Amino acid sequence: MEGVITRSRFKTVCVFCGSSAGKRDCYRDAALDLAQELVKRKLDLVYGGGSVGLMGLVSQEVHRGGGHVLGIIPKTLMCKEITGETVGEVRAVSSMHQRKAEMARHSDCFIALPGGYGTLEELLEVITWAQLGIHDKPVGLLNVDGYYNSLLVFIDKAVDDGFIMPAQRHIIVSAPNAKELVQKLEDYVPMHDGVVAKARWEAEQVELNASLHSELAR
Repeated sequence: MEGVITRSRFKTVCVFCGSSAGKRDCYRDAALDLAQELVKRKLDLVYGGGSVGLMGLVSQEVHRGGGHVLGIIPKTLMCKEITGETVGEVRAVSSMHQRKAEMARHSDCFIALPGGYGTLEELLEVITWAQLGIHDKPVGLLNVDGYYNSLLVFIDKAVDDGFIMPAQRHIIVSAPNAKELVQKLEDYVPMHDGVVAKARWEAEQVELNASLHSELAR
């Protein structure tokens, strides 16, 4: 029946996005549309912890819709990326690396909205982790009005020139709107050639998490 949402294979989605809202309304609209899609599918949100820009829009909309929101932010960025009252749960960590590791650990898949250097760095790291077999979680680009076209062209060029294996091109899925993108992530079939790397990485994350809690308890 039309309009019925089937049960998702995911519980929590990590969203990478800018601490700026950008100059065009389509980026704000896309952030709100994605948040509403997550709420509709009863998916919780993990994000970078800021209350400004697209980060603020996504987190506030998911929280308003009744979804659980977990923000993870380095202590050094709290003054820059948090203004006013935050929503949901905010966890402070000591470094950018710990931020990314914690976001990944608590998420079942990843979505990148338009953003700048930080968004791109987070996105490329989780893509690289998938390439190395560290995780097999799907990675999606919300390609709002062609924002990521140039990146996709670059990746295709890297495949053509032998720097990325053709099979690894399919680590990334993209779509112009939230509904289509989330469905593609639901349908994603992961590669299973990195069991050893994944096990080693998970053990490292357990150790990192223990040291993180010890540091924050001081």
